[in-house]
Order: sequence, then C-alpha cells, then structure tokens
Amino acid sequence: MGVKGLQSFVERCCPEACVTVNLREMARQHVTKNQQSGPTLVVDGMSCLCHWYSCMNWVCGGQWMEYMEVLKQWVETFTSAGIKLVFFFDGVVEEQKRPEWVKRRLRVNKDIIKIFNHIKQHGEQPGQQLSCLPSALATFTPFALRSLGQDVFCSVREADYEIASYAHCHGSMGILGQDTDFIIYDSAPYLSVAKLRINGLTTVMYDRQRLCRNIGLSVTQLPLLACLLGNDVVSEELMQHIRSSAVAAYRLSSKNTSKGEVVLAVAQFVSSLSASPEETGLVPHSLNVASSQRELLKKGICSYLLPGHKDYELVDISVPPSAFEKYVSPEILKACREKHVAAEGFMVYSVVCAGVTECSNSLEDEEDEDLLPQAFVYKPCRQRVYGLLLLLGKDGTKAKTHKGLSSSVDAPAIREWFVFPGNPLKEADTVHPVPINIPCGQPSLDLLWFSSGPEVSALRLAAFLTVFDCLHYSDLHGEIGDSLLAALCLVTYIVLQVEALSEEDVDAYLSQAVCLRLKSPLELRQIQLPVLSSRAVQLGSLYVRGLSHLLGANNASGCALPSAALMPWQGFDGRLFHSKYLLAHGGAEKSELLDGDMFCLSQFVQLKEKLLETCRQRGRVLQSRPR
Repeated sequence: MGVKGLQSFVERCCPEACVTVNLREMARQHVTKNQQSGPTLVVDGMSCLCHWYSCMNWVCGGQWMEYMEVLKQWVETFTSAGIKLVFFFDGVVEEQKRPEWVKRRLRVNKDIIKIFNHIKQHGEQPGQQLSCLPSALATFTPFALRSLGQDVFCSVREADYEIASYAHCHGSMGILGQDTDFIIYDSAPYLSVAKLRINGLTTVMYDRQRLCRNIGLSVTQLPLLACLLGNDVVSEELMQHIRSSAVAAYRLSSKNTSKGEVVLAVAQFVSSLSASPEETGLVPHSLNVASSQRELLKKGICSYLLPGHKDYELVDISVPPSAFEKYVSPEILKACREKHVAAEGFMVYSVVCAGVTECSNSLEDEEDEDLLPQAFVYKPCRQRVYGLLLLLGKDGTKAKTHKGLSSSVDAPAIREWFVFPGNPLKEADTVHPVPINIPCGQPSLDLLWFSSGPEVSALRLAAFLTVFDCLHYSDLHGEIGDSLLAALCLVTYIVLQVEALSEEDVDAYLSQAVCLRLKSPLELRQIQLPVLSSRAVQLGSLYVRGLSHLLGANNASGCALPSAALMPWQGFDGRLFHSKYLLAHGGAEKSELLDGDMFCLSQFVQLKEKLLETCRQRGRVLQSRPR
C-alpha cells in the first residue's frame, strides 16, 4: 500500500527528488565505490507483476509460455549489464494488513463483474482500464525466476521490510519496486519499476535526501511522517484529526496553498515536535495522542527500523510460533520454513506454520450458476492436503482426526481466506483436515519428506494421487509425461467435482494439454479467437487454480513429481485452451481438434479413455452439451 499521498506528492510537488538515472552507470559507480561486492538490485516481485505480464491476452487464463520469454529477456537485460538481481515476494499476509487485503479484494471483485459483462456483451477482452492479471501469476512467477537461475525469496513477515533490510545489510545498489515505503526506509536508493525503460535501463530514482530537504525533515523523522499520513500499520482514518489540525495551522503560516499541502503541513507539524534530550521513546512526548494511539504509532515507526538503527532492539523480529507444532516434528517445521523462504514450498508453510491460507481474486462469473467457484471446487483437495500435512503424525504415529478428538478446540483447523463471488470476507472460513488413506501404507510425513528409495517414491506418488482421488492412475507414471499425468489428474478431479462440466469441456482441456508441446510462443500468440466465451474464461481460470493445488499437493507429499512438470508454461496456454473450447463446442472433428497430429490424437484418446473409465466407476455420466 505504501504511504498515503506520498507518491503523488513527490512526483507533482517535489520534482527535484525524482532523478532520472541510468542503471548501467549506477552499477559502474557502485563497483568503483565498493570493490568487494558487485552491483545487486533487490527487486520487489509483487510490484513488478503487472509490468512483467505484458502479453496481449490476459483474460483466457494466461499466456504462460510467452510470459516466460518476457521474464527471460528482462533478466538477461540486467545480467548483460553486470547487475545481479535478487527477488522478493510476499510470503504471508500479516493480520494487521488483513483489512486492507480484504478491501482490495472486494474492489477487484467489482472490476471482475464489469469484465464478464463486457465479454458477454461484446465477445472480446476489455481494454486496459479493466485489465486483470491471470490467476496464480504471483504463485508461479517465483518458480519461473528460479528456473532462470535467479535468487528468489518469499517473506516470512512484511515483504517490504525484508526487501529494505536485505538491501541495507548487503550494500545493494538499489531497490526496484513501486511502493513509497521504500522512501521511508533508510536503505538503498528506491528505483521505480513503473518508470523503468528496459531497453535503455533508465528509470527514476526517488531521492529521500532531496525529499527531506524539500519538506524540512531529517531521514530519521520520515517514519513518524509516514504513520501520520497513513500506512499499512496506522490507518489513514485514525490520524485524520492530527492531519486536519496540521493543515489548519499550515494555512495560517503559509500564504500559498498548494496541491501538496497535506504532506507539507504534516511535515511542518512533525518538525515542530521537540524531543527533549532525555527522551527514549520513538514517539515525542509533545505529540498529544491517546495511549493506544501512541502504542500504534510506536509500532508503525518500529516497522521501518532496520538493523543498525539505535532503537533496533525495539523491533519485534521474533518468528511467530508454529500454529501446529504438536502435529509435526521439529524437522518438518524447519524444512517448511526453509522451503518457503527459498520460494519452493508453496502452501506447506502457510498451513503448518501459520495455520492460514489465502487465495486472491479469480476470473469467476457471479451470474454463472452452473460453475462452482474454484474455492469450493478444490476444497476437498485442500482438506486432503491438510490431512497429509497434519494428520499423519510423527514417526508413523497417526494423529487423531477432528471427529476423534474429545474436544474440537484441540483439532487442527485451517483458516481460509478465499475470494469468490458473494463472499464478504468478514471472517476466515474454518476448514478441518480430512485423513488421507494410502492403501500401500501409512507413512509419517518425515518418511515422505526425508527418506529415499523406490518404496518411498511409490508412497509419495500414492499420497499425491490420493489427494485428487486418482490413485488408479499410478500405472501411468513413467508411461506418459509427468505434465500429462498431472493434467489427467486435474481434469478428472474437476469432472468429478463439477456436475456442469460437459464432454466438450473435457475435450478442450485434454486436447490443449497434448497439443501444447507442438507450439512455440510465436504460434500461440498468433492464435485467432473469433469470439470470447465467458464460460471458457472461467474454465481457464479454474484450471490454472487447479495447477496451484497440484503444486501444493506435490509439496505436501514430498515431491512425487518434479515441480517443473506442474508449471503452467509446461501444461497450459489460455489462447490455445480457448481455441480448443470453441472448436469442441462447435462440433469439430477430433482430428481438427488435435491439429491433425496422429501422435497427439492417440495420446488424447488414451487420456480420455482413462478418464471415462473413472467416470463409469464413480457413476458420473459425462454428457455432451455443446454450447
């Protein structure tokens, strides 16, 4: 979120603090000053997502192969300039930020309603004013960057703080992002990703020293300024009375009224607060606020203090205790944290250590009553993942399930914040784990994660497939590619969960999966879509969210499949899926659906026969319902 009103103030009212810089030249200067270390740029990954995803089509589920090409070129541009990149992504949503998270999610929901209305009225993707990033972009981008050989970290606390702290402690040449909190931190120079011109490697540096000279404050006073203006810790509304009083005083002392008078007025007010030499608190005694507000201001100021600051000992750097440490071994807890920080442990840390999972907005049509929201579709899958993580017990001693406990208070329960149409997000949903029964044995989680050998590999695969109720597909492992096995599991699971899914939908899903290997990014980009279907848009989003559940289940089972096989650029393309959907529902022959490729056709037939066999065994009648 950043500091309320500060970005526009700096750009409109303090142009001297907006310095155009050449990153190549900055890197050269950094090397001259710091002989010991090369130039490193710390990148706020979440701020960059909307700039990285520059593919023309975003509504169909994502152009993932094309997106990978964009990331690769972006990274290579910096690498060729001798600049090392270190990426950080949000790994947690801190509870103090949950209200702001909810507010944003509900705001995006309103945009999604407009997006679907536009598609249904015009049969095309709306313009950029209504653009929305593909589902799970933030989930898969860290894996994409890791596959490109980059250093990637997921935060265990507020990501902005970890970014500023890393840059400060490692003497980085700058922080690339788009968040005014980076002006407040006394860390490396803050560089704008929104102003970045990648071809010339130029951007705008927001110079905190020049800002301070303009508003008459020292760098050490910036945290209090940020809290009084409103930030992620201290809400804008809470300090409204102080800002109103400061503006009134400013207008009396200043003949000129300006667009930036709120920032200037609050800065003048902060400057007027005299701290006596013996004061030890972070909030001056001369600031007349209630004790509860004083404590909140202190907490807000502490959120900006980095290692080496004289008051750093006041910062709470303790890691919160694990929510479910009594259900897993210390080794599992340690591994969860390590995998999470290294951006390779999706879902497991949030479940085991935090006891909270969340999922942002998906492209879902609230008027389509046939298709369930993805939060409901994948809930049974998540419950089995929770069971895999929390109910296998330590050293093979199986933990009791929720129903088997004398008191439900002691049962492990996950709090889920999942966004879907009609969910007001007033509180988290409480979801209990479901036991996972592996016919070939009941291993402990430690055995699945840390042991080796063919028997353990078989157990991992069985655990993974059981999460999706697809244990009978184990004979396909090694016979077909891992990406196709994952696709078959996912489509089978969706078919069994969503009654409205038709044979044409299944044909679109499976033909897309087998044909993708034939396509180059250029060919995918050139696919022509005569019209967009709102239903296909939601099905594309549903599939990508399913890939993230495959990833979570794979991590929980000890990585039965290589993570690379579950990445969307290996198994899904939005435009290709949409084209297959239109062909399938238009009654196209299977040879046309499979691009006239006999090998693709044979793979498609094999996968569909397996799926139909499963449907027959479960009493699921898959009907043809062309639209």
